Amino acid sequence: MMSDVWWVLAWAAMICGLLGVFLPLVPGIPLLFGGMLLAAWLDDFTRISSFTVLVLALVALAAWLFELLASVWGVKRVGAGGLAIAGAGIGAAIGIFAGLPGLILGPVVGAICGEYLARRDEGRAVRAGAAAGIGFIVAAVGKVAFAVAMAAVFAFAWFV
Repeated sequence: MMSDVWWVLAWAAMICGLLGVFLPLVPGIPLLFGGMLLAAWLDDFTRISSFTVLVLALVALAAWLFELLASVWGVKRVGAGGLAIAGAGIGAAIGIFAGLPGLILGPVVGAICGEYLARRDEGRAVRAGAAAGIGFIVAAVGKVAFAVAMAAVFAFAWFV
């Protein structure tokens, strides 16, 4: 009976993780990996080997790094300063409370405000905001790609 509860928890974590890749406030990649790790452990690493879990962990880590770096890279690429990057981060944190529009617009508005405060140049501030928006989109697409890769590795190991 208790084993069934753990299995339901493992599969629920994986499903919530996949949904969390698209939903704000849900840590998609960590939930996905946690569910996969729990399923591997419950199966005594028979279908999902320790090596496969290591590969999944590395892909999850790469997803986290990619998401972090894509956002910063976009703002730095247009020559924005530290205040624009800080503004994008603060805007993202505040934007979380406004749902999906806030998650998208928060970093953009934050980067614009930060760059404007630093240089008082509207053109540079708008470029920094646009770069933050593009960085967000690139990070989101990358996160989806990493989640699909993790699901494919897991499914291949589980069913083959």
